[in-house]
Amino acid sequence: MTALTDLTTDPVSDLGSSVLAAAGAAAEVLPAATPLVAGTPVPGAPGAAAGFAGAAIAELHLPGAPRIAVLVGADLVEALAGSPLGGLDLASAAQPALDAAAAALGAGCGAAREVGVDLVESDLSGPFTVVPLLGGGVPAGALLVPDAAAVAVDAARRSPIPAGPAPVAPVAARGIEMLHGVDMEVTVELGRARMTVRDLLALSPGEVLELDRAAGSPADLLVNGRLIARGEVVVVDEDFGLRVTEIIDETTAG
Repeated sequence: MTALTDLTTDPVSDLGSSVLAAAGAAAEVLPAATPLVAGTPVPGAPGAAAGFAGAAIAELHLPGAPRIAVLVGADLVEALAGSPLGGLDLASAAQPALDAAAAALGAGCGAAREVGVDLVESDLSGPFTVVPLLGGGVPAGALLVPDAAAVAVDAARRSPIPAGPAPVAPVAARGIEMLHGVDMEVTVELGRARMTVRDLLALSPGEVLELDRAAGSPADLLVNGRLIARGEVVVVDEDFGLRVTEIIDETTAG
């Protein structure tokens, strides 16, 4: 953990208060077991990402499309992988933090993507500043802001073209609820059927498929392919909906 500790002891970077404000905004919404605060910014150096378990990166909506990155520790990576809803995406979990950091810099932010910890420094394409995100005084993550972003932010602020409204980042829950802000795709399944390839290729409009579920049976609510609830299909303002009638736990799933 030497590399993590060194982040809080090096001299303050010359990128100024904007980078520190961006890190503070990211710290407020990055999922963590304890509340995070921004530490002291330091110049990036080879191996700055060492000791972290995951990384997500996104492009800022600024000239040159500079990138910012968030590093996270093993606790968040393990929490995402071991979620009761199945493995969750690190990029989705880090998106609010990247959005918040971008907003603090006065810019928008593109979609986050997960990258290898060993590749994140090269993906920033140039010198950068590291701001540790501390939980209980211990580095639990970090925000990486390239020098090119600071130049682009300054240029954008001098531009006569007004910038669009900055996104407002939601406040993330903490502790056991650290994953509550992560978006998930939810699917409602009426039933299933098995068919041969020959029968599939022979399908035509108007043909009826028989499913493995009787009429009136509850539909399944799936998250990441995992059954979490059952309910009745209803119509809400001409759209289909699901009235949940049963929550499935591990002992009743099947």
